[in-house]
Parts: sequence; C-alpha cells; structure tokens
Amino acid sequence: MTELQAEFVLCNDNTDGSCGGGAKLELIVVSAKFEGLALLKRHRLVNDCLADFVPQIHAIIMKTWTTEQYESKK
Repeated sequence: MTELQAEFVLCNDNTDGSCGGGAKLELIVVSAKFEGLALLKRHRLVNDCLADFVPQIHAIIMKTWTTEQYESKK
C-alpha cells in the first residue's frame, strides 16, 4: 500500500475453507490520497495495489477512509 501512502491498514482473514481455497478478506485502508475521491475510485486504487494477489482472493470487504473519516470512527 506504499503507493497510497496509507496511514493505517488492517486486513482480517476470514477464510473458512468453503470457497475452494480462495481467501475471504476484510480490509480497512486509511489514506489522505482518498480525499475527494468517489468510493469506486478509492476501491480501484486499492485493487491496483493488490493486483498480484487478486487470483487468490475469493471475496473482499473493503473500507477506504480518509484520515478525517477514520478519526471520526475511532
């Protein structure tokens, strides 16, 4: 996530073996680079960072927050 200059990244692996080997991930990424971007654009930026891992991912829940949004959720 260096490309996003992420201030905080949390990845929970919720894989339970029911997806034929694919990972089920819950991801939180906090970056000032998300400021002013629509949700779809934020997710695309994260997906670009994960491109090498996408073939191993079955499902992903993604939360992409600006620093301000993250601070308000603490």
